[in-house]
Amino acid sequence: MYKNHLLKGALLLTAAGVFSRIIGFFYRIFLSRTFGAEQMGIYELISPVLALSFALCTSAIQSSISKFTAAEPEAAIYAKRRILLTGLSVSFVLSCLCTLFVWREADFISDFLLKETRCAPLLKIAALSFPAACIHSCINGYYYGIRKSFLPAFCQVFEQCFRVGSVLLFGQYAAARGLSCTIQLAAVGLVIGECASMAVSVFAARIHFSKKLPESLPLKLSRPELFSRLFSFAAPLCATRVCLHLLGTIESSRIPVSLQLFGYSSRQALSAYGVYTGMAMTCILFPGALTNSIAVLLMPTISRADASNNQSAIYSAIFQCTRFCLSIGVGCTATFSLCGNFIGSALFGNVLAGQLIRMFCFLCPFLYLNTTLLSILNGLGKTGCTFLFQILSLAVRLFFVFFILPLSGIPGLFQGMLFGQMLLTILCAAALFFVLSRRRG
Repeated sequence: MYKNHLLKGALLLTAAGVFSRIIGFFYRIFLSRTFGAEQMGIYELISPVLALSFALCTSAIQSSISKFTAAEPEAAIYAKRRILLTGLSVSFVLSCLCTLFVWREADFISDFLLKETRCAPLLKIAALSFPAACIHSCINGYYYGIRKSFLPAFCQVFEQCFRVGSVLLFGQYAAARGLSCTIQLAAVGLVIGECASMAVSVFAARIHFSKKLPESLPLKLSRPELFSRLFSFAAPLCATRVCLHLLGTIESSRIPVSLQLFGYSSRQALSAYGVYTGMAMTCILFPGALTNSIAVLLMPTISRADASNNQSAIYSAIFQCTRFCLSIGVGCTATFSLCGNFIGSALFGNVLAGQLIRMFCFLCPFLYLNTTLLSILNGLGKTGCTFLFQILSLAVRLFFVFFILPLSGIPGLFQGMLFGQMLLTILCAAALFFVLSRRRG
């Protein structure tokens, strides 16, 4: 039963993820050809800040809602609703505070952290999306927990369609009237997409909870106890993701600086960074739609099996998912290695993109496998271990960005990512082996 729910949910999320990424793929091609690699680089610079805000306000709480909802008995409907509302209220307050902070301090963040003043207007616009993203993410976490993946999958596609469609419509409107557009239009599209997804999520949740519910098991915990349980799980997970995204922001802002130390001009460095993040890594991470879907659903599946002490279900899910993700990674490495130059030239019209795709494709097995291993460990409650392992992995990458990249250029960036991902794989596999060995003993 666990396997069937995991497989069906993963396939549904994967279909939505692949469709969304196909749309996003051509969207990035449109942005790169409309605004150029340098503007793409500036836009990509704000991504770590957005990810950091999401990690601080929503990501860990979404995972907590998913985990604790999944651990409740099937009949505990009111209990699950209280879990959702408790997590959502905390996340919404945090997201509003984060919006105010980023809006007021956008100039400081751009100057001090991102080292690019042109990011400030983008940050102010994108910050408006935080509350909407919080609401629909928490609702998605609830639906993951009750093993209903249709709404999250639909919202993912709906959001992407509204984001891309709004940018295309505004772009055509401006072009028809002879007006010039800047990359800020992409930030506006981001806000519109998040708001559209929030509207659908809230509408679906209201219908779901407005139905006459059968008599259900009450929540055994009081509201303060529930908050304490949610916080105890979310806090280390939030600390992990906030630290990772903060360090990732430092890494992202440092890459153009290190490229300039290597010999690039400021324009060349931003262009290379835009090609790396907006083109090459978009291709490398594209198959991750499948592995990410598995990881999202794997944590509540492991949590549910762990709560019922179903060890065979845990072992089966771990074995099947790790084997599948590793196979996908090896296959993608071979494909990108052979076709990387063609992909870069045909899709992006950029020779450097093809070269970077062929170089970074060797990350695929580790990237896809690590996503699954981290989700398994989180599902088993080992959030402290995942925090330490990811910090160590990122420390390796930062060392290469600060000290090797200025000496060897982009190959130094690849080496840092490869060694960092390899270290993460080894640490996660060792920890998982230790945990399972203790359970078996």
